[in-house]
Amino acid sequence: MRTQFTLKCTVCKEENYTLTKDKKTHPDRMEVQKYCPKCQKHTAHREKK
Repeated sequence: MRTQFTLKCTVCKEENYTLTKDKKTHPDRMEVQKYCPKCQKHTAHREKK
């Protein structure tokens, strides 16, 4: 079963991306480097609570 979640920029706290993941194989929160349109650069994005 896949669940939908949002990624939030760690610099400006803007919610930019919506993704899905399998909770069984990836139970931890995801953190990836993504482009933030507000900051206009690549920053770390974390899974929102």
